[in-house]
Amino acid sequence: MALTSKDPHNARETARVVYLGFKAVRREARGKSTKAIEREVERIREKAQKREDAKRKQ
Repeated sequence: MALTSKDPHNARETARVVYLGFKAVRREARGKSTKAIEREVERIREKAQKREDAKRKQ
């Protein structure tokens, strides 16, 4: 279930994206790469969008 009618993410996905964003900021501050974290966030967003698109088609 989406948090809002305009948001494709459910509560678990939203929490995961927020956590990964926080983790990316910490790694960036230490001068480390955040590419893997960014790919994971993108994967979560794509999965959520595909799920919501499939719901709308039905």
